Amino acid sequence: MSASDWTTPAMIHAQLRRLWDSGRVLAAHISGAALFPMTLNVRQPGTSDLGVQFDEVRRWIRQLEEGSKAGKGYGYAIEWREINHRQLGRNRLPAQVVLQDEADALHLIGRAADMRRFDQLAAATLHAFPGLAGWLERRPLTLLEQAPAWERILAILQWFVAHPRPQLYLRQLDISGVDSKFIETRKALLAELLDQILSQEAIDMHAIGSRQFEARYGLLAKPALIRFRMLDTRYHIGGLSDLSVPVAQFLALHAVTEQVFITENEINGLVFPDVPNSMVIFGGGYGIDRLADVSWLRNKDIIYWGDIDTHGFAILDRLRASFPQARSILMDIATLEAHRPLWGNEEAHQRYTGSLTRLNNDERLLFQMLRDDLLGERIRMEQERLGFNWVMAAIQNV
Repeated sequence: MSASDWTTPAMIHAQLRRLWDSGRVLAAHISGAALFPMTLNVRQPGTSDLGVQFDEVRRWIRQLEEGSKAGKGYGYAIEWREINHRQLGRNRLPAQVVLQDEADALHLIGRAADMRRFDQLAAATLHAFPGLAGWLERRPLTLLEQAPAWERILAILQWFVAHPRPQLYLRQLDISGVDSKFIETRKALLAELLDQILSQEAIDMHAIGSRQFEARYGLLAKPALIRFRMLDTRYHIGGLSDLSVPVAQFLALHAVTEQVFITENEINGLVFPDVPNSMVIFGGGYGIDRLADVSWLRNKDIIYWGDIDTHGFAILDRLRASFPQARSILMDIATLEAHRPLWGNEEAHQRYTGSLTRLNNDERLLFQMLRDDLLGERIRMEQERLGFNWVMAAIQNV
């Protein structure tokens, strides 16, 4: 073993820093686990090294002693072993180092103040929410990272306990020192904590992730909007043809147009031509499920235009679950073949490879050809790539 491999004070410090960075020292203050006294093995010279590197061994021992508690007044103590060397006689070498208590370890790596801060925050947390003991044991470093904000975090938790499922917007929460942006940027952390302290009745377990924070804890979220255009000037609404309204308002619209087009691409919706007695809805992919409860659509002639790919047909199939009368446009083999130079490819991990039960025979045949790669690998024809004249002709012949 070379001299560079022998344990040095810097190596001992690094071991202790790794222990700190693992969170175990902090977690022990919650669990009551005893980490100290702690013994660390010392990588040391072999007896053969004494004869050929005696001066280096002496320097190494002196360096280890100077960094010890005997040399600095705090830190590790050295435990020795005696050896009897054939040429050099009896000598002693460091065998291991011992940190008698936590205070020595923390002083050595400069973390004593952090530990005091952790103890203060943990005590305040457990006084307010004893049920967070397990979380503190698992995530002690997070508590320290959030130390400047922790008082406000506790205030938020207390507010939600006092006001379960409040049916308010974040902007309406009146919590001293807390604004909505503070909560917005800490949704993941707050969700971890709220899940520990709120009753099951106060949590919607089906709402998962930061994007569904509001739904999970009974807050109001920005309403989903449905965008549509009236394609007949006779049916403009207050002189407006292009509108985006909350789903609840769209439910109450009761449009008198007989035909309803649905298209996925925004630009296609914008350039959709005037069609008598018609409107066009911007679908938004699987967001089309928002239309499921729009009862007045059940009596309309619905024409769906999506991409010619596996997901386009999956969305059409899903639309027919609510509106079985829906028919498709520009999702046929003739349209696909006419635009062969513009074909693209679906992402392999995003394809729909299941079965669809609500397609007509022609749609099902084309879907299966795409799904099974009979026309080429992962073929996709995006609706915005279709020739504009081809599209206009198809719409005029509906």
